[in-house]
Amino acid sequence: MRLVFAGTPEPALPPLRALLDSPRHEVVAVVTRPDAQSGRGRQVHRSPVAELAESRGIEVLRPAKAGDPEFLARLKALAPDCCPVVAYGALLPQSALDIPRFGWINLHFSLLPAWRGAAPVQHAVLHGDPITGAATFQIVKELDAGPVYGVVTEEIRPRDTSGDLLARLAESGAGLLAATLDGVEDGTLEARPQPAADGVTYAAKLDVKDALVDWAAPAMRVDRLVRACTPAPGAWTEFRGQRLKLGPVLPEPQEAPLAPGEISAVKNTVLVGTATHPVRLDEVQPQGKRQMTAGEWARGVRLAPGDRLG
Repeated sequence: MRLVFAGTPEPALPPLRALLDSPRHEVVAVVTRPDAQSGRGRQVHRSPVAELAESRGIEVLRPAKAGDPEFLARLKALAPDCCPVVAYGALLPQSALDIPRFGWINLHFSLLPAWRGAAPVQHAVLHGDPITGAATFQIVKELDAGPVYGVVTEEIRPRDTSGDLLARLAESGAGLLAATLDGVEDGTLEARPQPAADGVTYAAKLDVKDALVDWAAPAMRVDRLVRACTPAPGAWTEFRGQRLKLGPVLPEPQEAPLAPGEISAVKNTVLVGTATHPVRLDEVQPQGKRQMTAGEWARGVRLAPGDRLG
């Protein structure tokens, strides 16, 4: 099958590699988001998908919008049979959806219709779901509402961050996407409509303000929020008026209670109070400084009585 692959970030790489290495399919081009500035120097960087495609000699398309006439004309000229999509990051107009004969097939990292939207893995961790997975479905105009071809499931482990979970789903989802395209090409796989209403939930993108830790929340909520926001957008709190970025914390129900945000530091153990029991800090990153252990940070700031986070 002749393919044009659409994707942008790191989690799209395992599925793209699987299709590039497949003897049944030919990836003739990739579609990705335009190069973006990042880092302290605000240098322009290619997306991970663009880097992989260029290393394999594959044409890279970077439309500002997927409805741009120049992009649509090039897509028609490439004449793909299907366009597989993994975390592309932009809306696809009907004019683009109509070009490939088998349409656009998305690999989405949830068990649809649960967690439609931009941040399904983060919301699964944040809400304490025991199980999640990945699904392949036909893209339609409504957000993540198209008929489903297949699913794989994945247990959410107690200490999983969003990054941990997404890495596993990208690997298992790569096989699912390849198998889906095989079945579509053979005519042996039929998409099934999602339920009209039952089980539909939405996963809005989490931004920096969503990642601010509320120490007046229970320890379980604090733990889930920090893991859900790791690695991005990065959980944070404030200390002495400056931002302090937090790595995953560990609930410590056996420890004596502390007031919300109250800090207790003994040797290398740094505890912070919540509405229930304390949590133990692991890695932290003060504003403008490197990442360090919580013990290093506590010794460096010379905690004073009454110091709190938040």
